[in-house]
Amino acid sequence: MATQTVVLPGEEVPSNVLPIPSNPNHALKLGPGLRHTPPSTITCTLAGPLGIDYKKNAIWIENNSGRYIPQTGDVVVATVHHSSAEIFQCSLTPHTAYAQLPQLAFEGVTKKTRPQLSAGSLIYARISHASKHTVPELLCYNASTGKSEGMGELKGGMLFDVSLGMARRLLMARQREEGGIQVLDEIAEKVAFEVAVGRNGKVWVKSGGVREVMVVGKALQETDKEGLGMDEQKKLVRKLIKGI
Repeated sequence: MATQTVVLPGEEVPSNVLPIPSNPNHALKLGPGLRHTPPSTITCTLAGPLGIDYKKNAIWIENNSGRYIPQTGDVVVATVHHSSAEIFQCSLTPHTAYAQLPQLAFEGVTKKTRPQLSAGSLIYARISHASKHTVPELLCYNASTGKSEGMGELKGGMLFDVSLGMARRLLMARQREEGGIQVLDEIAEKVAFEVAVGRNGKVWVKSGGVREVMVVGKALQETDKEGLGMDEQKKLVRKLIKGI
């Protein structure tokens, strides 16, 4: 699991805590709350625990109460606000600028087959470019393979808000071991459902009925809000499943 140390705005990240990649050609990935000043100074812009993933050569600051700051490579659940010319203008959060999703940024589409998305449509996408000087840009396919890999329009279901820290934990490859999250595994033993987790604190849930969707969404939100441990998550799921 990632090592964490609490940091404050203005502090420099000590070089001895930075991850050392197994491949020297892999650049260090800076996440939210960190700023790079050439040649090698990394300064904190937020207060919170310092998260370090040595395997991915990544470092970031957890700040659940702060607003989402778009980062290149993040997967997000976006809401189409409106379209203009060849672009869908999408909302990531109420406090960030609209992200731009080209209408051809889907697997295998052409001008004749591009999706017709109306305001309110939900999209699962990856941020292809983000900086403080430009609006975020989105893609609904893997730029390396050209395949959607689960990205695109999210039809049906419901959207739930979670903290940014919870979203990051849910996106870990090994939720149970690395993120301390097993609530979804517990529910999956009883209920079939689909989820799409956005780094922007949005979780889309779809299942066979409204009750099942609400069980998944409530379980996630309560685990997040109450900071439930593994045993407490099991108890919560047992309680919620009884209502189905």
